[in-house]
Amino acid sequence: MSALDQYQNPLVERYCSKEMSHIFSPSYKFRAWRSLWIALAKAEQSLGLAISDEQITEMERYRDEINFEVAREREKETRHDVMSHVYAFGLQAPTAKGIIHLGATSAFVGDNTDLIQIRDGLRLIEKRLLDVIAVLSAFAEQHKALPTLGFTHFQPAQITTVGKRACLWLQDLVLDLEDLRHRLRQLKFRGVKGTTGTQASFLELFDGDHEKVQQLDRLVSESMGFSSETYVTGQTYPRKVDAAVCAVLSGIAQSASKFAHDLRLLAHLKEIEEPFESQQIGSSAMAYKRNPMRAERMCALARFVITTAQSPAFTAATQWFERTLDDSANKRLSVPESFLALDATLLIFHNVVSGLVVFPKMIRKRIDAELPFMMTENIMMEAVKRGGDRQDLHEAIRLHSMAAGQRVKQDGLENDLLQRISDDPQFNLDLGALKELMEPNLYVGRSTQQVDDYLLQIAAMVSGATTDQKVPELRV
Repeated sequence: MSALDQYQNPLVERYCSKEMSHIFSPSYKFRAWRSLWIALAKAEQSLGLAISDEQITEMERYRDEINFEVAREREKETRHDVMSHVYAFGLQAPTAKGIIHLGATSAFVGDNTDLIQIRDGLRLIEKRLLDVIAVLSAFAEQHKALPTLGFTHFQPAQITTVGKRACLWLQDLVLDLEDLRHRLRQLKFRGVKGTTGTQASFLELFDGDHEKVQQLDRLVSESMGFSSETYVTGQTYPRKVDAAVCAVLSGIAQSASKFAHDLRLLAHLKEIEEPFESQQIGSSAMAYKRNPMRAERMCALARFVITTAQSPAFTAATQWFERTLDDSANKRLSVPESFLALDATLLIFHNVVSGLVVFPKMIRKRIDAELPFMMTENIMMEAVKRGGDRQDLHEAIRLHSMAAGQRVKQDGLENDLLQRISDDPQFNLDLGALKELMEPNLYVGRSTQQVDDYLLQIAAMVSGATTDQKVPELRV
């Protein structure tokens, strides 16, 4: 049977980066297992157990040369993945065979490796986030003063700027970055804990010496790049950790989805579009179409991350006492695939923002169609300055606005509110004076200054971004 006769995971085949796929690959996982066994042996030796330099050297020689086929065949017999790899490692390092995995349980390699992968996956997501924050910050700076129609309920509201709106997208990502960094700081190692977390097997190895067992836990944790502080555990590290990590990933996916949905709406309005290659096909039937395919893919992948975050939460909620095995099969899917899907989402996010196409004339056209309604307060104040009665003017504007709105919506004609007001003598304003009030920048408030203030606020964070990474080819 060829590989094409079996299901292939599109997260790996189509979407995520090689870097993220590698972190959750068998090679990465089992090399971590062997690194953990070596770290355990070195720490046990340093604390007085009879483990020779020759045994450790032999283990180190084969750390990266994993005999996968031997382990795979052995697992068919034993139905136990950890002991199959202990066996395979022992065949390569026969002098060390008797001390590999000494005192440990399966969770020593399984859970600690999961935490290593989570840590390294979070670091890569942090890099992806910083890259998106950098290009989105540049976009906000470039368009900070470009007026655009703001919407509430997707109904015309007031004028904002393109850059100010970009800061709303940006701020979501900055909040996500703070959450991610907090989770990374809080991430601990399972360490050396034994079968039910009591460290009883290690206490036996060290003849009841509690201090040496504590030192062993610290030495192994620090050798794998974690602090000396470890989780109190049953057999496994707390499954709350998976739930918390996936909640952070879900939060980032929510921000990406919000941006992508906004961009899809802006594409419909013909105001801002995602990049579109010269040879790209938007539709097999409608050759003129420029569908927002990348933004739609972002929404699809982000939705997967958001919904998948429920699985680790349910797992954490249903664990029994020191552990049950209903976590294993679920977390093999939910945790890695959340990382893979979010990695893909952020790569597309970076690609899209790097090539956003803005259409200022279309933006201005929509402003001009709606601004007469929005400037009525300014018109009324100007008319009062010229001797008008505020209450009478308010009622007149209300009636003129309703009539102009009916003309637009029912008859499909242009908004003639300004003409109606200029024809009304109680306003004492000609069309020229009214058109002077049509400058959109009069209505953006502090939008431009808010962009400057916010970009300055996050400048240190953005300066740490790396925007020069090679973005994998995006497959349609």
